[in-house]
Amino acid sequence: MKILKLITIITTLLSVFLLLSCNQTEKDPTPWINLIDGNTLNGWSIKDGKATYMVNDGVITGTTVLGTQNTFLTTNTIYDDFILEIDFKTDSVMNSGIQIRSNSLPFYKNGKVHGYQVEIDPSNRAWSGGIYDEGRRKWLNTLENNLDAQKAFKQNQWNHYRVEAIADTIKTWINGVPAAYLIDDLTASGFIALQVHSIGNQKEKLGKQVMWKNAKILTENLSKYTTNSPLTPIITKNNLTNSEQKSGWKMLWDGTTTTGWRGAKLDTFPNKGWSIENGELIVLASGGAESTAGGDIVTTELYGDFELKVDFKLTPGANSGIKYYVDTQINKGPGSSIGLEYQILDDELHEDAKLGSHQGSRTVGSLYDLIQANPKKPINPIGEWNTAYIISKNNFVAHWLNNVKVLEYERGSDDFLKLVSESKYAKWPNFGTLEKGQILLQDHGDRVTFKNIKIKSL
Repeated sequence: MKILKLITIITTLLSVFLLLSCNQTEKDPTPWINLIDGNTLNGWSIKDGKATYMVNDGVITGTTVLGTQNTFLTTNTIYDDFILEIDFKTDSVMNSGIQIRSNSLPFYKNGKVHGYQVEIDPSNRAWSGGIYDEGRRKWLNTLENNLDAQKAFKQNQWNHYRVEAIADTIKTWINGVPAAYLIDDLTASGFIALQVHSIGNQKEKLGKQVMWKNAKILTENLSKYTTNSPLTPIITKNNLTNSEQKSGWKMLWDGTTTTGWRGAKLDTFPNKGWSIENGELIVLASGGAESTAGGDIVTTELYGDFELKVDFKLTPGANSGIKYYVDTQINKGPGSSIGLEYQILDDELHEDAKLGSHQGSRTVGSLYDLIQANPKKPINPIGEWNTAYIISKNNFVAHWLNNVKVLEYERGSDDFLKLVSESKYAKWPNFGTLEKGQILLQDHGDRVTFKNIKIKSL
């Protein structure tokens, strides 16, 4: 009996000791901020679709409904650099995702949510943790070559994500396994959002659910908490995305050499006036006069129907342009080569913004001297990157700026020919109606920077 009592006492003392030890265990000192407050959706808003969200005991549950588009529960707070951790569980037939650095802007597709998405993919493809560009460029970082991450996803169980978005780098982990490593600088800030994917009218998917919990974020002193990733980063600068490769795009500039380009009035690339630095093609400042330094550069190839993308960055008061259907045999004398021009300009400081044959036809995004770009165009501040996109197919042409169409016209139409006859181009026979021509980047004597120059022949 005495032995039994002694054992009981020892057991009790051990239990007390263990309990005290647990209570004295140091708590995680990381200054996480919780994104879910418990039983309300305070701090969140629903955008785009009509799927439903509810919260109970810190778990947010999204449920599918028929006949609606993708639905997003978004934070009201905008984040730039951060580290995010979150748990999720999804029905095995559902596709979902967690948006980061995403936005809903009135001028972009009527407010459609767009931006980076950390994929939730319970299908056999198993790309959970990959990075998809919702509403824009589609897949940026797939997991087809990352078998460890594919295997890390747990079907019909809770899974854990860690996401580090710092400067131009996004890294993800699924259940502690490195999943994606992307270097891309298109969007620096935005909200976080939880997606319930559209199911169309698939009645068998009605009422399916996705759940999230333990969502927490860090926004300060991030270098103290970052994690190294053993993955090789996918770099989008001067490279094609996964989707672009599959749809036939090609790099028009390789990011490092002058291959494929020459001076508009030279047989080789100019030996002055241009530089290549850090994957950027730069027109050097030379006083703002047109083509007095290195001069314009043109592609060595001719293009008919095409799509063209170019990222550009202006300095204060700068002027440049992207010309297409250029014939360098015309106007061999002083001045820029002749062609249709997507104007690049500091509208606030450059006097050209107030000139032109037609009011406003020399502002950024305009068809130079002919058609004004929509004045409500989305333009990023001087010193930040903007994206020009031009599509020309069967003589129908459109200019886009930062994913928003700003003008369209038909080459060779009566309206087009009338505009030409009233412009400085009236003296050039058949102006703007070539079947094929070169692409030109203009040296107007101001410092302007280009990158991500891509083309797709149609």
